[in-house]
Amino acid sequence: MMNAAGKVRVQSMREAKIRENVAGYLFMAPALLFFFGFVIFPMGMCLYTSFFNYTMTDFSFIGFGNYAEMFGDAIFIKALTNTIIIVLVSVPFTCFFSLWAATLIYRMTNRWAGLFRCIFYLPVVTGSVAVTVVWKWIFNRYYGILNYLLVNMGLISRNLNWLGDAQYALGCIITILLTTSVGQPIVLYVSALSNVDHSLIEAAEVDGATNLQVFWRIKWPQIMPTTLYILVITTINSFQCFALIQLLTSGGPTHSTETIMYYIYYMSISGNLNRYGYGSAMGVILALIIAAFSAVQFRMARTDNG
Repeated sequence: MMNAAGKVRVQSMREAKIRENVAGYLFMAPALLFFFGFVIFPMGMCLYTSFFNYTMTDFSFIGFGNYAEMFGDAIFIKALTNTIIIVLVSVPFTCFFSLWAATLIYRMTNRWAGLFRCIFYLPVVTGSVAVTVVWKWIFNRYYGILNYLLVNMGLISRNLNWLGDAQYALGCIITILLTTSVGQPIVLYVSALSNVDHSLIEAAEVDGATNLQVFWRIKWPQIMPTTLYILVITTINSFQCFALIQLLTSGGPTHSTETIMYYIYYMSISGNLNRYGYGSAMGVILALIIAAFSAVQFRMARTDNG
């Protein structure tokens, strides 16, 4: 039987635990309010309005009408195709190049490592508008430096309209996206490589393991959490490619650079169509696609770890 003193002690511990929990939730309250007000509630509204013909003059329930129209919309299919191409090209390249560059930077002295980390990370902290303006000048048909160099090197015979030709426009967008996407992964990989257990590496080298074996058997499993984070974040950013499209091509020429994000913007706001329900339906589909890609990446990561 617990005596009176023991009961008082247990009661005081419970009260202290309750006060601690209340204090914790109070500190979390501003962030939770922001999260529910600006993330959860808009997501719920997006799903809700996707079942309506929601425009400036109408708000009528149409069920899955927006979704049925969407998959019969040739421009949406083109936007979806372009978006998936961007993801399938940019995500693997970003991860492989970032890991390769981080491996080289990690072996450098602190002075050179800091310099290259700064160089690669500079586009991340630079405003997207400023970066886009520079690239727009580089790709300019008449006075762009890219055409100037290629013509003088004899690689092309005349100036090319890089952003105005459907043959090159999407490739240019992907190139710009890659240059602005590798900075953060490189910094993360350098940090992850620094946290690898060096005693295991030394033991493997003593046993005669090659550099490839050391990387695949020791380094790779230990940097897998960082790789998974980079894969998910890069995938989400690639699916949400918008600023480059808006500032450089506006989805053209002939929808060759149209993405889902830009098409949502065009149908809901920019094109004076004000089809908010249709745009919400596209947003729901985009969210489901991103979730599916992320789930596959998590599954692959667990398989590799196993």
